[in-house]
Amino acid sequence: MQDHGELIARARAWLAEDPDPETREELAKLVDAAPGTLAVLAELAARFAGTLQFGTAGLRGELGAGPLRMNRSVVIRAAAGLAAYLKGKGHSGGLVVIGYDARYKSADFARDTAAVMTGAGLRAAVLPRPLPTPVLAFAIRHLGAVAGVEVTASHNPPRDNGYKVYLGDGSQIVPPADGEIAAEIDAVRSLHDVPRPDSGWETLGEDVLEAYLARTDAVLAAGSPRTARTVYTAMHGVGKDTLLAAFARAGFPAPVLVAEQAEPDPDFPTVAFPNPEEPGAMDLSFATAREARPDLVIANDPDADRCAVAVPGGDGDWRMLRGDEVGALLAAHLVRRGVSADGGRVFAESIVSSSLLGRIAEKAGLGYEETLTGFKWIARVDGLRYGYEEALGYCVDPEGVRDKDGITAALLITELASELKEEGRTLLDLLDDLAVEHGLHATDQLSVRVEDLSLIAAAMRRLRERQPERLAGLAVTRAEDLTKGTETLPPTDGLRYTLDGARVIVRPSGTEPKLKCYLEVVVPVADRAALPGAHEKAAELLAALKRDLAGAAGI
Repeated sequence: MQDHGELIARARAWLAEDPDPETREELAKLVDAAPGTLAVLAELAARFAGTLQFGTAGLRGELGAGPLRMNRSVVIRAAAGLAAYLKGKGHSGGLVVIGYDARYKSADFARDTAAVMTGAGLRAAVLPRPLPTPVLAFAIRHLGAVAGVEVTASHNPPRDNGYKVYLGDGSQIVPPADGEIAAEIDAVRSLHDVPRPDSGWETLGEDVLEAYLARTDAVLAAGSPRTARTVYTAMHGVGKDTLLAAFARAGFPAPVLVAEQAEPDPDFPTVAFPNPEEPGAMDLSFATAREARPDLVIANDPDADRCAVAVPGGDGDWRMLRGDEVGALLAAHLVRRGVSADGGRVFAESIVSSSLLGRIAEKAGLGYEETLTGFKWIARVDGLRYGYEEALGYCVDPEGVRDKDGITAALLITELASELKEEGRTLLDLLDDLAVEHGLHATDQLSVRVEDLSLIAAAMRRLRERQPERLAGLAVTRAEDLTKGTETLPPTDGLRYTLDGARVIVRPSGTEPKLKCYLEVVVPVADRAALPGAHEKAAELLAALKRDLAGAAGI
């Protein structure tokens, strides 16, 4: 622990600059109670042991006072660093667009960012209210901005918030921009040195949202069926109004809402984690679907850049499709609609996503690329036509939104469900077609959430020091330490194992305290009659991979 006197002095110095009455009060109570109280000193140390690091995910962390929490002081410094970076790149006077979600402090952080940009001589424009992240990504390109900021913690727990930065191409930052912005943030000595006028920025009107909604129409084929019925949950986030407007414009039946989760609520009261992938998060959606009996269930995460899909299962209940399954379905749908390779059109995905996309692209004569994890990489692929990531992220209109977009993805999957419905078929039928054509590509994930981040480092170190030779009875034919990079990928903290008929990737999460292991097995399928056996074999292999990998990593 830091020296007690020094720790309290640092806290008092922070307190003197803090512009937020709430965090000032919070920190003042800790400072007053700290002398002689070990628990309070430990709490102060946890907040002042360093600074929240600005990286390729921007900033994300727990709300509260101090440099290791998300608060107005941290955001003002981040905004000042971004402004200095933009001016250093010759963008003085350029436009910065700012969006925000409905979490605690999001509107405050957006307003502070606008004030800092204005004070630095840049132009700032704030979206009219809490809106989906894809609207901000769209607005950057639509308005010709030099950068954009989205205040959101996406699907993190209620106590968190975050700060995501985009550059003028509408894509999230990647190295070296993140390091250069971080250096400018570190150069901010005092908040008193950062001009923050009370006015001078623009609050955008509804026309920017209207322009985004007009663009959503373009993802659908003219004259396509629009008959599929949906149940929709916004997961207590900001997606509802935008998605309903997009569905109404497209002519789909109005979605049945999961009423308990329809309106924005920063406490996310009905879910442990507001992420459709988390256990229990979809329970209310499935309960609504059992009553409404729709063709599919659609879920957005709280900032509506992700899209989850569930369908009626063979047992009469509802089945969540994996992100890889939706990714393949959307790709197949685009191919069915006649995507050509003219102009270098490319399908792209991250390395942790299913290799099935590459098979689909190859069969269709399209280009195909793998990138590092994150849409900041996928969005930068030359000639991108479609990109997806297994964590429920899909980019179906890269010219409009150079990022994942849960609204347009929902439109496209509902169009596909409508077309199949007209044929008397379902999304599961199309998945079976793809398995027969390309082999059954089955994926799963071993994800371990930790309180102590050193456990993740220890697991990675254990795997590097003692490389597994076999997993699930399959020989490891190739092992790659991705920190060294590859011919096609820049360095990243991860390990990739290629097996005979399987693939495993292990990496720390970039946004949560998790170790993530991505598993894929490919089982040949002779015909539709062989599908049940193939699914059974794939499930056995995935379970064995999980077991053996957990043992090898010591988790």
